Amino acid sequence: MRFNTERVHTLSALLMCPRDSLRSAARWSGKGRESRKKLMNQLQSFVPASVMLPPHRLQSLLHQAIDLQRDRCPYHNSRPETEAHSRVSLLTDHVCTSRQFPCKTHQVLSAHSDEVLFCRFSHDGSKLATGSKDPVINIWAVKPDLSLIVLRTLEGHTYGVSFIEWSPDDQHIAACGPEESSELWIWDVGKGALRCKMSQSPEDSLTIVAFHSDGKRLVVGGTRGQFYHCDLDGNVLDSWEGVRVRCLACLHDNKSVIAADVHDRVRLYNFDDLTDTDLIKEDHPIMSLRVSTDDRLILMNIFERGVHVWDIKDRVLVRRLQGITQSYYVIHSCFGGPSSQYVASGSEDNQVYVWHWTRELPIAVLAGHSRTINCVDWNPVVPSMVASASDDGTVRVWLPEAVGGGGQAG
Repeated sequence: MRFNTERVHTLSALLMCPRDSLRSAARWSGKGRESRKKLMNQLQSFVPASVMLPPHRLQSLLHQAIDLQRDRCPYHNSRPETEAHSRVSLLTDHVCTSRQFPCKTHQVLSAHSDEVLFCRFSHDGSKLATGSKDPVINIWAVKPDLSLIVLRTLEGHTYGVSFIEWSPDDQHIAACGPEESSELWIWDVGKGALRCKMSQSPEDSLTIVAFHSDGKRLVVGGTRGQFYHCDLDGNVLDSWEGVRVRCLACLHDNKSVIAADVHDRVRLYNFDDLTDTDLIKEDHPIMSLRVSTDDRLILMNIFERGVHVWDIKDRVLVRRLQGITQSYYVIHSCFGGPSSQYVASGSEDNQVYVWHWTRELPIAVLAGHSRTINCVDWNPVVPSMVASASDDGTVRVWLPEAVGGGGQAG
C-alpha cells in the first residue's frame, strides 16, 4: 500500500492535540458555510464534471459569453479597466459603432517642410517621433486632452530620416536614413542631445535599426550587406558579413533578431552564438515588418501583395489582409488596440486601412492625406489614437469622432 507518510504523521499529531487547540493546529474554522465550501472544492478535484459541476461554473460561462461578444465586435477598442469595456451586457447583443473608433482626423501636424517618411509612438504612449526628408526628427508630446505639441527638434541628419526606433525605456531614439545613408544617429531624448553618430564606412547603407530588450545594445543593417551588433556608443560588438537586410526586429529574449533580406526570406539570427535559421519564404519582396508584443506574429508589407500576417512559432501564413496599394514605396504597418487585435497600414492611394484580426477585408478606410502614406503607428497606451505620416508633408492624428477636432499644429 502507498501511504503518505507525512500526512499520517500530521493526522497522528492532531489525535494528540488538546480539544481547545485542535482547530488552530488543523487550520480549521469549524463546521459552517465556509468549511463546507472548502470541502466541496476539494472533493471537486476527485469528481468528474459530469457528476458534480465545478465551482462558479455559471459565472465562468457568463464571463465567456461576454468575452465572446467583445471579440466579435469589430470596433471594440477599449481596455478592460475602462467603463466602455464593463458596459457589455448579456441582455442585448453588444455592438460598438465606428464613432467610437479612431476614424476622424483630430489634428494635422505640419512642422515638417518635406515628405514625412516615418512616425513611431514611445512605449509609454506619451510621445510621438516623426522623421522626414527635411532632415529633422520632431518629438511631439501627447497632452492629457490628446492634442500634440512639439517637445524637441533633432536636426542635422545628412540624408533625411526614414526610420526611427525608441529604446525600451524611451530614453533614447535611434534614427536611420534612406539607402544612400551610411550613418546611424543615437539621440538622448531627455537632453535633446546627440549621444553618438555611427558610420563604419561611407560605402555602407544603414537603413533599419532595432533595440534589444535590455536597451543597451542594438542591431542595424541595410541592403548593401551591412549587419552590425552595436552598443549605445556606436561600438560594433559583432557583425554578420554579406547579409543584405531590408527590415528587422529584435525579440524579447535579448538575443534573437528577425530580419528580412533581399532574397524574400525571413531568417532568425542569434548574435550570442552567431547562428541563423530560416523562418519564412515569400514569393515577392518584403518591404517592411513588425513583430507583435508577444513575439508570436509577424506583420509584413509585401510588394504588390498587400499585408501578410505570419505565425512565427508555427511558420504558417494566417492572414492575407486586402485593400492597400503598394508597389515600390516602403510602407510601414503596425498592430494596434488593447489586445493587438487590429492592423493598420498606409497605402499609395493616400488612405489608411484598418483591419480587425479576424477579417481579411478592412473595417475602416481613413481618408485625408493627399499623397502616399508611408507609415502608420498605433499608440500603445491610448488605444483610441493612431498617427499616419505622408508624402504630403503632414502627420495626421486620428481619434474617435466623439473626441472632437484638435486643429493644426506646426
